[in-house]
Formats: sequence, structure tokens, C-alpha cells
Amino acid sequence: MAGLIEQERYTCAIGALQSVVAIPKAVPILHAGPGCGNMIMGFFERSTGYAGGNTSPCTNFSESEVIFGGIDRLRQIVKNTYKVLDTDIQVILSGCTAGIVGDDIESLVDEFRAEGKNIVAVETPGFKCNNFEAHSLVVNAIIDQYVALFEEEQPYRSDKNAIILLSSIPYQDPFWKGNLAEYKRLLHGIGLDAKVLFGPKSDGVEEWKRIPRANFTALVSPWYGEPIAEHLEEKYGQPFVHFPHIPIGANETERFLRTVLAFAEKQGAEIDRIAAERFIRRETEAYYEEIDNLATFLLEFRYGLPNHAHIFHDAGYVLGLSKFLLHETGIVPKEQFVVDGIPERYHDGIRRELAKTSDKKNIPLFFEPDAGKAQDVVRSLHHNGRGIIIGSGWDRELAEEKEYDFLSASAPSPYRLVLTSHYAGYSGGLRVIEDIYNTSLATYR
Repeated sequence: MAGLIEQERYTCAIGALQSVVAIPKAVPILHAGPGCGNMIMGFFERSTGYAGGNTSPCTNFSESEVIFGGIDRLRQIVKNTYKVLDTDIQVILSGCTAGIVGDDIESLVDEFRAEGKNIVAVETPGFKCNNFEAHSLVVNAIIDQYVALFEEEQPYRSDKNAIILLSSIPYQDPFWKGNLAEYKRLLHGIGLDAKVLFGPKSDGVEEWKRIPRANFTALVSPWYGEPIAEHLEEKYGQPFVHFPHIPIGANETERFLRTVLAFAEKQGAEIDRIAAERFIRRETEAYYEEIDNLATFLLEFRYGLPNHAHIFHDAGYVLGLSKFLLHETGIVPKEQFVVDGIPERYHDGIRRELAKTSDKKNIPLFFEPDAGKAQDVVRSLHHNGRGIIIGSGWDRELAEEKEYDFLSASAPSPYRLVLTSHYAGYSGGLRVIEDIYNTSLATYR
């Protein structure tokens, strides 16, 4: 018998409309009931983009459409959207009711495509998967139905230093904009042109058109986005290098850059190795200069700072933050909770990666999409010293119960405004340190 999941940290498949919103001048069209869009808007908040939130066109599927089908209504919505919005691409996402009724949205898309319209259809009924998996469905659909139209103009793998970056899922990761911008900057620093596809640092659909020209793909994720990397390898022959978590701080960022650098050289990229190493060294030195500046502060407040942490986040952040906290702040990661509804086939790989964090400390790991149950585990624990919980806004009350510090770093995050802040890279690690210790200092009176 199925039960309820408390404080779900992800959405159903139609939540991938945020991946469309993240593409400049792209418009998601929901072929679903009115509650679907409201649910996504409420979960992500402050995430409207060009045409998201309560501005996303929707067929508002009702009893009439359930009985007679909703294709005619969808056709009219699409026509009207072209009349009132200046769009580069439209993406139709079908909800549960459309999926059950069986509306043929692919044929409707063919009608508009025959008129020269840039339009894509994706089946995203909520019972199919969650939005982490649906992100890949949306991206692959755009590749197959839009990018494929321009393949003859884009010689495969012709730009030897261009790579496709697959990492943070837009809006599901509150720091996605800043993370993508930082990845792009870091990879440019070692001589590579990273195509980020989403956000203000991308060229919108023009960047998508040039996907076939990229030499290879860099997948920065423990699992989400993997179907995209595999699809690009099959379709365009682009191999991919896999880094299994978000690189935070000097240790993991240096390892990430050298991993990508070595892979790029194997793929024939034209790399100035001396310049790349100079860039990495300069970034590392700048990072440790700031760490050195912390010495007096850490000495003065050593008894009033957190010494252990619990993290409620997706697997990429649980891995990245655990490694960073232990090795670069001295905060010991205790019980960690992966709350992204990750398919079971990925569990062992993530456990192995977390085990690499230390050969002296065992870090207990829980895969628990029911965050209410995860919170109950923390309630039952006792660790000496001051603790910190890193999670979503829902975890603030738990931190108060435990008299822990609290850092809001995952969705939903109603108690924090994130614009371009990031946790990836060298500067991302410094931002994590700022956030953790500012949280502690705010409790002093």
C-alpha cells in the first residue's frame, strides 16, 4: 500500500517546465490541468523567467477535454501564444490527464512545424517520473525535434575546444545560474569553450543549434543528466567525461579541471597546457590566500562554530558538500540524506563515491525521498558539539529543535533569495564558508 511522502524535495515530471523556462526566449506550454502549473510555481517560487510561473500558457484541462480530447484547445493555445509572445522556441509538456486520454501532441507539433514554427513536444505526465529525470526528457526532445533540423549546417565535432556542459538542473538547484557561469569561467580558463545551454550566459537557441559541433560532453552529476550525455554520444559521436558531484573548494575543483583537461587532450582539443596549469595555480593560490585570512577568526571562535553537519539535498550536493566540509573546513559530515528520489540503480555508485571521502571516517548515507522520515532520524541522534543542518526551508524548524545552526541551500527555499550566488568552484567554496560562519555569527548577541 502506498503512503504519503512528507516534504517532498522534488516535483513530478511536469516540473521540467523549468528547464524550458531557463532557455532564453523559450516558452513552455502546459497541456494539463490548471493545478499543475500552480504546483510548480508554488514549489520553485521566484522562477518565472521569460514565460514561466503564472505566465506559462496552459490548456487548463477540464472534464470536457477528458471526454472529447484536448487537441483542439491545445491548437488554439499554441496559435494564440505565437500571436502575443515573441518566442524562439515553444515546448509543449503534457500532464497526467493528457497522458491518460492519449492526446496526440506529436501530430499537432508536426502541423506547426510544417508552417516553419520552432516547436517541440514532450510527454511529461506526473506518473512517468520525477523532474530530475524529466529534465533529460526535455533536453533530448529539443535535440531530436529542433537541433536535428540544423544538423547539416553543423559538422559533427568540428569545434575541438567546444564542450557541452551538463550539470545543475535549472531552478531545482537554487544556485544553477551562478554555478553555470562559474563552470563556464573555469573551463574557459583552461582553454575550453563550455556551452551551458541554459541561463543568461548561454546564446539561447543559437547555442542549441551548435550542439553537434561540440567535441565532447562534460557531465557534472552523480546521475541526473546521464541520459543526455549518452544520447549525444550515440547521436553525434560525442564522448563524455563524468565527474560525479559538484566540485566545491580547491581540492575538488582542481581535480575536476584536471580530469576535464586530460580528457580534452585525448579528444584532440588544442590546449596550451602551460597556460592551463598557470590558470589552475593562480586560482588555487587566490583561494588559499582567503583561507589563510580565516586563521585569526577560526582561532577566536573555535568553540562557537559548528563541528558537524547533516545535509538534506540531492546526491550531487551531498557528495560535494561532504567532501568539502571534511577536508577544507574541518566540519565533520555525520548522517547525510539524499532526498532527490534517485533511482535505486545509482545507489551503490553514490555510496562508493561518498566512501572515498575518507578512509578514516564512515559517513552514514540515507536515500530517503520522504524528508519527514529523514528528519525523524536526525531527531533521534545525539552528537557532541555544535551542529549545522544544510537543507531546504523545511528544515529550519528541525534545526531550531536541535539547537543547530541552519543554512538554506536547497529547494524549496522560502527563507533565502538566490540570484547569481554559486557553490561550485573555488569561489563557490569560499561562499559556502561565508554562509556557514555568517549563520553562526548571527546567533551571537
